[in-house]
Amino acid sequence: MEEKETKQKKGIGKWLDRLINIAFGLCVLVVAYVVLQVFVVTFFKIPSDSMAPTLMPGDYVLVDKCSGGARLFNVFDAVDGKEVEIHRVPGWRKFKRNDVLVFNFPYQKGRWDSIAFDVMKYYVKRCVAVPGDTLEIRKGHYRIVGYPGSVGYLPAQERMELLPDSGAIGVEMETFLRHKDHKWTVKEFGPLPVPAKGQVVRIDSISGLIYRQLIGWEQKKKLRLEADGSVRLGDSLIHEYRFRENYYFVAGDRAENSQDSRYWGLLPEPFIVGKVWRIWKSEEKGTGIIRWERVGKKVE
Repeated sequence: MEEKETKQKKGIGKWLDRLINIAFGLCVLVVAYVVLQVFVVTFFKIPSDSMAPTLMPGDYVLVDKCSGGARLFNVFDAVDGKEVEIHRVPGWRKFKRNDVLVFNFPYQKGRWDSIAFDVMKYYVKRCVAVPGDTLEIRKGHYRIVGYPGSVGYLPAQERMELLPDSGAIGVEMETFLRHKDHKWTVKEFGPLPVPAKGQVVRIDSISGLIYRQLIGWEQKKKLRLEADGSVRLGDSLIHEYRFRENYYFVAGDRAENSQDSRYWGLLPEPFIVGKVWRIWKSEEKGTGIIRWERVGKKVE
């Protein structure tokens, strides 16, 4: 009898050991998955055609978070809509012109007067200008002052060139800068200096309009443009400003149907999730049919 009980105990012990090993293995897998998602790569589904034909609705993409540096912030506070401090782990490359980036949209619905971090709202666009660049749009084409290469998706820019200056149905011609003496449009825009961290810019009635959301976000104070042309940050009169963050100009590959930096302004670097790397899955919208020719395609 004692020998039988001993065997039963050994059998139970073996099963418990197996269960513990399985539970431990599952915990390791969960931790590895979380580390992978936070620091290395994450996944997104493309909902719209603003990046067509590079990215199509129904594409599922892998986003490289590691090379540019993964972000760390209090997720629970971000979900609750609280102000969060975003830290970036050092990466081995900077975000470059023509990178396709996933980022948190920097404005909340109906609030264009101030930048806000919305952890639940993601956009994907192509990087056109990086910190320190001066961007112009001439006849619908993006130009970086002093840079000889092309930027952005060229076929879309060629289509924009053919648009009449008066506009076309479905295309919003006015941009984020609205001033009686500076009427920027999606065909004729800038020059727009894109601030780099530590860069000092002169602040006047025009640059105040261009940068007021950025400065207000960095300083947590309202930038006010006075009737006499002076600019105040809180109660202080300012004539220049040193930026604390890097900024980027991003645009959709389908320029005629893309809510991008032409309309809402510059993107703060802390809002960038990472660079789109590959399409790992692609489904026809509505039918769910796999588009095998797009699976595994590198995004450039």
